[in-house]
Order: sequence, then C-alpha cells, then structure tokens
Amino acid sequence: MDLVIEAGRTGEKTVAVYRALREAVVDGRLPAGHRLPPTRVLAADLGVSRGSVATAYERLVAEGYLSARVGSGTFVAAIAPRAPSRKTAADPLRPRKGWAFEPTPTSGDGPAPRYDFRTGIPDARLFPFDAWRRLVAAEMRVGANNPGTYASPAGHPALRAAIARYLGYSRSLRVGADDIVVTNGTQQALDLVGKVLLRAGDVVAVEEPGYPPARRLFEAQGCRVVGVPVDEHGLVVAALPAGCRLVYTTPSHQFPLGRPMGLGRRRELLDWARRRPAAIVEDDYDSEFRFSARPLEPLFSLDEAGRVLYAGTFSKSMLPALRSGFLAVPPGLRDAVAAARQLSDGYGSPPLQAALARFIDDGLLARHVRRMGKEYARRHAAICAGLSRIPELVVLPSAAGLHVTALLTAGRTPPVVGAARRQGLAIEDLTGYATSQAGFVFGFGAVDPELIDEGMALFAELLARHA
Repeated sequence: MDLVIEAGRTGEKTVAVYRALREAVVDGRLPAGHRLPPTRVLAADLGVSRGSVATAYERLVAEGYLSARVGSGTFVAAIAPRAPSRKTAADPLRPRKGWAFEPTPTSGDGPAPRYDFRTGIPDARLFPFDAWRRLVAAEMRVGANNPGTYASPAGHPALRAAIARYLGYSRSLRVGADDIVVTNGTQQALDLVGKVLLRAGDVVAVEEPGYPPARRLFEAQGCRVVGVPVDEHGLVVAALPAGCRLVYTTPSHQFPLGRPMGLGRRRELLDWARRRPAAIVEDDYDSEFRFSARPLEPLFSLDEAGRVLYAGTFSKSMLPALRSGFLAVPPGLRDAVAAARQLSDGYGSPPLQAALARFIDDGLLARHVRRMGKEYARRHAAICAGLSRIPELVVLPSAAGLHVTALLTAGRTPPVVGAARRQGLAIEDLTGYATSQAGFVFGFGAVDPELIDEGMALFAELLARHA
C-alpha cells in the first residue's frame, strides 16, 4: 500500500498517517473489505514508529472508517466513497485549438439488444474458440517468438507471408510478404496512410454516404475532407474535387449502400489517379462473405501505376477483439509505412500474430469463412424477404457483406430508431452516414437468426406507426 505522508515530529507523523489513510478510504483507493497491513509492516514501509500507525488505526476504527476483527486484522469499513478528484490549475489543459472530437459509442457499450441489427458485428458464437486457444497457447510458451526482444513494426514474418498467400487465392491479389504491413485493424491502417502521405490542409475525398470513422480520422489529421456522391456504379469520379490528394473508397461492397463499384468506374478512378499525384485507399472490409455473383477484380490488382493501397481486416471474418488487419502497399511506401507503425505503437503482439499465421495456413480461416458465409447468406435472405414486405421501403441490392440497406420511398426518415431502441430493436438511420437519403441500415452478423422475422415484424409495425 502506497501512502504519502509529510511530517516531522512524532505527533505530526501520527496525524499524517491518519489523514493519509482516511483520504484513501474516502476516495475509494482503499475499497470496502480491504485488509490493511499489520501496524509493524506499515510502520516500516512509511518510516514511522509502530505506535504512530497503531494510534491512527484506533482513531479510524472509532470514527467508523475501519473495523478491527480479533484474530483477523484491520479492514476498511463499508462507506460510500466520494468521487475521486484531482486538483488542477485555474486554467487546466485543454485540447488544441480546432480539436472537436470525442469518443463515439461502440457496439461493446452496454448489453446487446434483443433484436440486434447493428452493423459490423460478426457472430462470435460461431467462432472456433477452442482451435484458436490452442494456437495462441502454443505461441505463448516459453522460448517462442523471442518474448524478450522487440519485433518488426511491419508484423510477424510468418503472418505477412500468410496474408499474402491468403489474398492471392481469396482475392487474386499479386502481393508478396514484403508488400504487407500488419496493423491493429483498418483504422490504424488509415492512420498510417495519413501520416505518410498527407499534410494538414490536403484534400481527401470520401464516399457520401460513407464510413464515418474514416472521415473523422482524416479530419483529425488536419485534412479538408470532401464528400463525393455515390451512384449505382460506385463513387462518382467526375465529382472528385480539384487538388484531391487521396481518395478513400469501399469498391467491393460500398459502405453503407452495399453496391459494388462497376468495372468501368474502377478503371475510370484508376485513370484519374494516374493522371494526378493522388493515392487511393481501397477498404475491402467484408467482401469475404459473398451471396451471389463473382467478385470484381480489386482496384489494387487493376492498378498499373502504383497508386492504390489495399486495406483489410480480420474483424469481420474472425473477431473485432483481435484488433488485427493489414495494409498492402506499393514498394515505394513499404519502409515509410513500417516506420510510421513503429513510431505509432512500436509493433503488434508477436504471439497473436504467429497464431493468426497458423490459423490461416492450416486452412482454419478459409473453413470458418465458408461456414459463416453459408450462415450469413441465410440471414441475408431472411432480412431481405422481411424488408421486401414493407411497402414503405426499397431494398438496395447487395451481394456481399454483413448488412443490408433499405431506402424509404418518400419523405424524411421518421423517428423510428429511438422508439425501436426502447423496445430492444437496434437499427441504424442512413442519415448517420453523412447523407440526406432517407432509409435504414440493417446488420445481420450479430442477430439471433431465430429472431429475424420477429424483429422485422416489430420494425414494420413501428414504421407504420410513425410514418
């Protein structure tokens, strides 16, 4: 137990010990039921006499802060601690001028709703935890992965090679291990791109509607972020702003509308970037799960000018809690991105990365994706069927991913989201994705498949009531 006392004479030391203990109890630093050290031990730690500590204990017992139990010791009494406070100067530290960001709620805040149609959440109940636990345990053994040394910021060599092979047969990407930088999810990948390629004031184009965390990240880096409309063929290249330095896009499964970018539009975007000093970040966040049609060739594979960086994540195909993703970069950016990762957080966890490499190379990831793809296809069909029976909605076609978007046929979005939340139904308003389009987004990764029809019926009832 660490206490700070300032005193000179013996009497002052007794008072100082008393005050320090009382403050620790009242602040909650010493919780109710906590056993205090014997008077002899605490006296030695504080450099005071045993009598000073004993007197302080006796006074605190008399005042109800402590309780003495014969043969057991002295314990903290059950009192309501006050909120901890910290003395600050008259003008405390504040964020820099222009910082307007606060943490946004996540799917892990609070209990899951009964009808969970939130986006971006895979079904953790079907993850092969036993197999994963064995792989992690094997990599955590003594002597594995050089635990006493610092690792490469680009990632564990075996994982970089495994990711390169996986992208080769799953997405037809021609990449090698040297092209891969392992990241803590897509968000860190975008952060690294911004640090290496962008300066404050640079123009960044994002899809509108689009992925809010990407917009917020580039804004936080001081960039001027411009929303670019999306039509049935994908991002409208003709609407890209002048002087644009970077384009962030989700061509395989546009987020949140769900449409893929057409091949003609892909070539148009690549030609636009080739004729300018501009880069493209291709975020392929959940296209592993496809329900119809063959996937189009990624921008990264079509790119012949070295303008595309390809970002991927295992948060959807495996678990968000793993915080594992990757960035495939052109040769000229390899060292810079690795250095940015090293300056940001050093490197990732070698044991977890080595376990993930085994998970991929042993075929466990491919097997899990195939299994989940079949399950998600059933949920996708059930939600589309339920939404198609609601006359106020038009379901947008989607052939991949973990969510479906439906547009309202007329009018503004009614106040359904709040009313649904109060009845245990979690849905998302399309206007939350920086668009004026009226509609809703339904995720189906986390929902109990037995409750889909019931949830759809409840949503239809609420929509009719508030229309």
